[in-house]
Amino acid sequence: MTPHKIFALTIFTAAAFTTIGCKPDAAVRKGAVIDGGVKPASIPPPAQPQHPAYAGPTGNVTGVISFAGKVPTFPLIDTSMDPACSLSSSGKLPVEQLVVNSGKLANVFVYVKSGPPAAMQAGPATSQPAASQTVVLDQKNCQYIPHVIGVMQGGVVEFRNSDPTMHNIHTIPPDTGDQAAGNQPIDISQGPRGAPQTRRFTKPELMLPVRCNNHPWMNAFINVSPTPFFAVTDASGRFDLRGLPPGDYVLGAVQEKLGEKTIQVTVKPNTTTQASLSFSAMALASR
Repeated sequence: MTPHKIFALTIFTAAAFTTIGCKPDAAVRKGAVIDGGVKPASIPPPAQPQHPAYAGPTGNVTGVISFAGKVPTFPLIDTSMDPACSLSSSGKLPVEQLVVNSGKLANVFVYVKSGPPAAMQAGPATSQPAASQTVVLDQKNCQYIPHVIGVMQGGVVEFRNSDPTMHNIHTIPPDTGDQAAGNQPIDISQGPRGAPQTRRFTKPELMLPVRCNNHPWMNAFINVSPTPFFAVTDASGRFDLRGLPPGDYVLGAVQEKLGEKTIQVTVKPNTTTQASLSFSAMALASR
């Protein structure tokens, strides 16, 4: 992915937070496409796979994504521009663009980049409910929760507003120069604790930026996987991919500031394969 210079790590002003919310990195925007702007009542059904489902023995992949080096210190975000944002919090929010706990990296999207045909043509898997059910992106305490989500191609994201203030959901399409290659962006407003809005995503997508026009520090990322085999690392940097057909795979691991790295693994029947990697603090200095 094309790298982008990281924001200055030593000084963060209110203007810098606005930039964080409005202009996510080119490293995670290039090549992204989305499908949005469809009214909930007219959401089409997902496409049905045109192939027999794989019924043989499967394996799993599990691992941890790490961060090597000094973790930058980010000042808290001041949300006092909207008093409603402080009702359930201190009015200070952490910056989420790099979340490291004991050397482990959260909010990394891990997915199957390439693999055997049985995996690349697989439909929603009952063993991976998040891939086949509606995925929720909430707005709570003037944050998007979770910060990073994944949904299978053809799946639905439900946008909620749990706050007592007006919010906005605005996806930012990639700068590909070919508008026909992508889909219409989403730009909808939700009143205080308003009715949920749903959208179906029908094109593969990596780190599609989402922002709130009303609160510029709010941002999140949506990933749309062409297979049901994906995960987002938790607070301990852990991910699990289950029910994979046997074969050789390339896994992609994407982080909003660090770009993408790949892992090569071989999945064997009835076996759990370990597959971990580390991002370096040096990558921040090069962006």
